Parts: sequence; structure tokens; C-alpha cells
Amino acid sequence: MRFASLIHEGRTIVTALDGDRLHDLSGLLPQDRTSTDPMVELLRVGLPDEQTAFAQPELPGPPVYAPLVSQPGKVIAAPVNYRDHQEEMQQIGNVSALGFFLMSPSSVAPHGGVVRLPYTDRRFDQEGELALLIGKDGRDIAPDRIAEHIAGYTCLIDMTMRGGEDRSTRKSFDTFTPIGPHLVTPDEVGDLGTITLRTWVNGEIRQDADIADLIWDVPRFVSYVSSVTKLLAGDVITTGTPAGVGTVADGDEVTVTIERVGTLEVSVSTVGALPCPTGGAGSGPKPPETLTPVRQRRTTP
Repeated sequence: MRFASLIHEGRTIVTALDGDRLHDLSGLLPQDRTSTDPMVELLRVGLPDEQTAFAQPELPGPPVYAPLVSQPGKVIAAPVNYRDHQEEMQQIGNVSALGFFLMSPSSVAPHGGVVRLPYTDRRFDQEGELALLIGKDGRDIAPDRIAEHIAGYTCLIDMTMRGGEDRSTRKSFDTFTPIGPHLVTPDEVGDLGTITLRTWVNGEIRQDADIADLIWDVPRFVSYVSSVTKLLAGDVITTGTPAGVGTVADGDEVTVTIERVGTLEVSVSTVGALPCPTGGAGSGPKPPETLTPVRQRRTTP
């Protein structure tokens, strides 16, 4: 099944998709909510089956997307989890040495939204990634039990300011974590080892990778994260980006497509940008000055 968070009559609601039909699941949420994020509340009570979901009221279209999860408890990211990205960034270590890092929960943005670059004098790159939502709380989860805790998969763009500042700083600006458009349940996604991630900027392909190329696959990475911090329903875990990162600028359109998961699209703006107050521009990981060649040149998605 597929689920989406939408803006409807000035409020965020969570919906189920039946082809082109949207069903409002608000009636399935508890009355004594502890979160104002309906997706988090739905994950806490459990995703409904098709019969229950499709019996809920139908909404008129077209949809206006909200961030898939507007108030995640945590956004957890894998640093350097593809070897080709490790090579293009000239990094000595990868996820095996670096572990994970956190991004601000308020950095999430919706499908169709605008990524706002904050500074006029820093480099910003796009990073397309496969992400997942936690549906069941857990700590110290064994890799062979991870599937019990994953609600589903989605697309994510990890926008990054290059420089020597900490990763969590360079990636936590508001709007820097577009996510969506849909939460797709694992049964519909199927074997992660058979799907491909591709990223385009202005119709030009930049990233083209198999999810099977992850250094730490999803069960291993999520299990490790759960050994450090308790995972809660609504947490976002993103699995890292392959080679092909590159600069983005005002007016650019960024598209990430993951087979059987969906297509996430955002635009880029520098409206309101100012000079950067920190001095890390000349240090930190060194991104390629020219785009890394993709394994096969493709046309606009």
C-alpha cells in the first residue's frame, strides 16, 4: 500500500492511495493524540489494511503534499554508504568507521516544495537517497528482526552545504530534507536488492545506482542504529547517497526516482540568502569539481 501526508482545508492529514483515489484516514487516528503529526499517530496505532483504508472518505484532488512526516522524532543518516561516493569524495572512512549522524527534524520538506539555500557564498549539493520510516518502537534489534519495525520506504533528498562544519550543521537547514511523496509498504517494494535509485537536476542525470551497492544494507544499518538509540515510530532513517553529487543553484529542479518507491521533486531558491557567518568553506570533505560520470547516460525521467 501507499500512504501520503497532504494539506487539506488548512490542516495536515494522512491518506491512503487506491490508484488515483485518496482516502482520508483521520477517522482512524486516536482522539487522545500525543502528536500533531497524523503520520506519526497512524504509525503508532498501526497502518490499516486495504479494506479498512479504502472504506474511509474519499478526498477530491489534486493533492497538495505535506512532508511525509512533518514532526519526526529523529532523522538518522548514513555517512558514506556507497563505495563510489567514498571514492568521489576522497574519504578514508565510510559508514563502517563513521556510524551515523543526525539531522534536524525541522529540516523536512514536501514533494513539490522549495529548498531554500541560506547563503550566497557557499557550495550546496544534491544527494538522492532511499529512506525508511520506523513503524514500531525498538532497541537492540537483530538484523533478522528489522522487517518487523519498518513501516515502509520513501525517497529523500539530503541537501548538503560543503565545508568543515559538522555534518549535522551542514545538512540541517530548514527545507534541506525533502521526503516523500509516498510511504510504500515493504510488501509492495519487494527485494531492495533489485531496485535502482536515480537523481536528475534540470533533466540531466547525476546519480544512477543499485540499492544493492550499499556498504551496510538496510538491516545491518538499522540494527546498528538501534544499538545506539531507541527507535520510535515516525523516526526517519536514510541510507546514504551514491556517487554523482553536484552543485545546485537558484532555479534548479531536482528529481529523485526509486523503482517501486516513487518520484520526489523539488525546486531550489536563493531568495533571502545572506553571506555565511561560519568559516568552514575551505575545509572538510572535498566534493568533485566536475560531475562523476554515471554508468549510463539517461534522459529526463
